[in-house]
Amino acid sequence: MAYEQSKSTSTASASADPALPPNAKKPAPVRPARVKRRMKAAQALMEVLVREGTTHFFGHPGGATLPMYDALYDFPQIKHYLVRHEQIGVHAASGYARVTGRPGVCTGTSGPGATNLVTGLTDAIMDSTPIVTITGQVASNWIGKDGFQEADITGMTIPVTKHNWLVQNEHNVASTVHEAFKLAMHGRQGPVLVDIPRDVFQREVEFDAEDLVSKHSYRAPSKPTVQALAAAAEAISNAKRPILYVGGGAISSNASKELFEFATKLGAPVAMTLMGKGAFPETHELAVGMLGMHGTACANYTMHNSDLIIALGARFDDRVTLKLDTFAPYAKVVHVEVDPAEVNKNRTADFPLHGDLNVVLQELTPLVRRPDTEAWWKQVSEWRQKHPLVYHQGDGAILPQFAIDTLYKMTKHRNPVVTTDVGQHQMWTAQFFKFDQPRKFITSGGLGTMGYGMPAAMGAQCGAPNDLVMCISGDGSFMQCVQTLMTASENNLPIKVFVMNNNHLGMVRQWQELFYQERYKSVHMPNQDLAKIAEAFGCVGMQARTPDEMERVFEKALAIENKPCVVDVFCDQEENCYPMWPSGTAIDAMIIDDPRYAKKLRMKN
Repeated sequence: MAYEQSKSTSTASASADPALPPNAKKPAPVRPARVKRRMKAAQALMEVLVREGTTHFFGHPGGATLPMYDALYDFPQIKHYLVRHEQIGVHAASGYARVTGRPGVCTGTSGPGATNLVTGLTDAIMDSTPIVTITGQVASNWIGKDGFQEADITGMTIPVTKHNWLVQNEHNVASTVHEAFKLAMHGRQGPVLVDIPRDVFQREVEFDAEDLVSKHSYRAPSKPTVQALAAAAEAISNAKRPILYVGGGAISSNASKELFEFATKLGAPVAMTLMGKGAFPETHELAVGMLGMHGTACANYTMHNSDLIIALGARFDDRVTLKLDTFAPYAKVVHVEVDPAEVNKNRTADFPLHGDLNVVLQELTPLVRRPDTEAWWKQVSEWRQKHPLVYHQGDGAILPQFAIDTLYKMTKHRNPVVTTDVGQHQMWTAQFFKFDQPRKFITSGGLGTMGYGMPAAMGAQCGAPNDLVMCISGDGSFMQCVQTLMTASENNLPIKVFVMNNNHLGMVRQWQELFYQERYKSVHMPNQDLAKIAEAFGCVGMQARTPDEMERVFEKALAIENKPCVVDVFCDQEENCYPMWPSGTAIDAMIIDDPRYAKKLRMKN
């Protein structure tokens, strides 16, 4: 009773106000009225971009997007990079997203400007890269009437975006763009597209940032049940020949720390996909290399002979499984995946665990026991010792492997960001460059897009301005998006481009040699002076013609800090990329080393 009296007295004293009668309630504080600013929808769009943290915007203007560019004029905090082709813009947004973990933003005008984005969007959906794309559309009254530069970009990109919108009501512009950023990052990340007619950009709206509330409830992905986690943990703890199969999802979910704790607790071999490189330190003793068509023999043999595959953010794609019905025939599968559509799609999961990899590993790790893998490691170590990655550089032409390996040894202390294009050089980079951190290796995996490397390097340099950013390319890929050099040059982006120039479409030539009886057709590329091309774009151009001079040229290139540099590396024209596991074959068809070199050794002896 004494307590109640004390409480009552205290309350009355605290609420006493001489202006109020006794026992009257104090009125709620008066909030100032929200003032909505009147502006054009294009300006509201820019307000949303700023609110979402956009600092870099890649694009090419046109008639339908002129109102947006006019609004952009008043937002100096957003730096726009004028690309010379829209495909460069979307790849640059991809590089920015992959190195920062935040959505990249790009734009294109109506018609051909928008359709030029389709390749990059397809690349992004295949590799789960978050990109927000803003396209202009013809005026509303001309939609569906084949107006000048009209294209149904929302219809075209339904298969290659997570979602897209045609915004025909000016009051929905800001909220839709806000929604686009949320969706690009939610769950399995990916690209989205917002298409806005020219007249909608120009209409006036009332804007208040507090109105930007998501229309949808983006809940965290579902978590595995306690029973599912316990069953998976028991299978892992009792495995005799386990392997961790790590894909790009480990990087997207920022799960590297959790992955390291899980892997080191198990003490099991760790193999990574092309997209998973760097999720786990590749120089660690548990790492057995990259999997798949041009992966290490050790990684592929380990996967094939395992009795339990622990798939973490990976999707059992054809470049890892090759002939699916003979892939890892002795193994059961634990599959951790945020996208339930990927589970059981290619390989049946005995222990499916749906959820964000970061969260799942936090719950799974305490449940597992270290399995007995002593005999297993004895076998894995034997494969690793017997089948190392090798090349045979002599006094002749520069071998691409030698150039890339040298570049790795010269720069690894600087922890560089490395992008690649697609082809032999991409596989050699994946083999000889080792990454101990995520978001350092950026390449086109699922779509295999030639021309990706230089724009991605430009975007990565924007996202990591203090890092050394290098693009390793081939002469075929280099010319696909060579206009990138103009944008990089005028913005003083010091990307370093090393072109493994073998005067061929190297990977296609390799396939014609091995599988088409050396019937070479349309793969030879006449020699271009790539250094002069670079200089024409305002960059530094260099050449490395012999093994002896190569390292000195690389040192000069790496010392340049205020503009892009292209190094044209004159490479052996017939060097092939091994190991090679031919598409659609069983593992016994894997070619581990260059048979031509083995033949030369036999002849010599």
